[in-house]
Amino acid sequence: MLRFLVRRLSLMMITVFVITVVSFFIIILPPGDFVDRIVLEANQYGEVFEEHEIADLRRMYGLDQSALEQYLIWMGNILFRGDFGYSFGWDVPVSELISQRLGLTTTLSVVTLMFIWIVAIPIGIYSAVRKYSLGDYAATFVGFVGLAVPNFLLALVLLYISFRYFGQSVGGLFSPEYINAPWSFDKFLDLLSHLWIPTIVLGTAGTAEVIRKIRANLLDELHRPYVLTARAKGLTELNLVIKYPVRHSLNPFVSDLNDLFVKIISGETIVAVVLGLQTTGPLLLQALKEEDLYLASSLIMFLSFLAVLGTLFSDLCLMLLDPRIRRQAREGEMM
Repeated sequence: MLRFLVRRLSLMMITVFVITVVSFFIIILPPGDFVDRIVLEANQYGEVFEEHEIADLRRMYGLDQSALEQYLIWMGNILFRGDFGYSFGWDVPVSELISQRLGLTTTLSVVTLMFIWIVAIPIGIYSAVRKYSLGDYAATFVGFVGLAVPNFLLALVLLYISFRYFGQSVGGLFSPEYINAPWSFDKFLDLLSHLWIPTIVLGTAGTAEVIRKIRANLLDELHRPYVLTARAKGLTELNLVIKYPVRHSLNPFVSDLNDLFVKIISGETIVAVVLGLQTTGPLLLQALKEEDLYLASSLIMFLSFLAVLGTLFSDLCLMLLDPRIRRQAREGEMM
């Protein structure tokens, strides 16, 4: 087990490192930089920069060096000083901006994942056990609708319903009086009161997808010979389904947990813009538009780390669920 964890963690670090290299150079690749953007905006208001002033700005932001030198300095500061640099557009440390947004992004993603599990697994099991029933047809219909409706459109509909019929504006994750307030129990309750709309919006498509997967996997398991044998031995239908087929049908679902987690993180950007959420999605979009190099690169690095961490969590869950994988891991350590 220890060897498995060390190997996985090593691969995680290598993956994140490669992603930082690729993303950093892709961000630099287009012509122009943050200084060019400042000069262009100044020209629109009739202000003209001299060549030496532009050179001074590039020197101040560290953009006068080659792309490789910029990356090595940025990565060296992260590794040896824990310094992610300064945001060009916000003029504050990158770590300060990310710490404000990353926790909310992680919370929203985990809550959405839990929502998908709680809703999708029972419905998927019911649809498989009661195949071609009215409930099965209803779940299938809702599943197709959930996959077809865009997240941002569903967000707008829920916002309208909450305001029109309940008189509540639940955009954002906090009420105005709690946005910059320190954490307290009241602020936590306020977060919960705003969390349900983004959770439903982000979780609808994932819930529909998981329902279909669990239904298909469980239908396949219910026709296997061991189910007929267990039924012939007198096991009740509920114990039979829960103890064997459901457990086996969850293996593909657990192995796809990371893909689901990544889809939630990557899909929250447009939803966050529509709902006014203070998460990493809008911040990354703004950083890329403004060519805020260190902020965009750091956000991509942290989001990539969350993605590979989701892969590790998925693998550990699969090991706990399936004894065959635990045995393979032990055999790998003995080799």
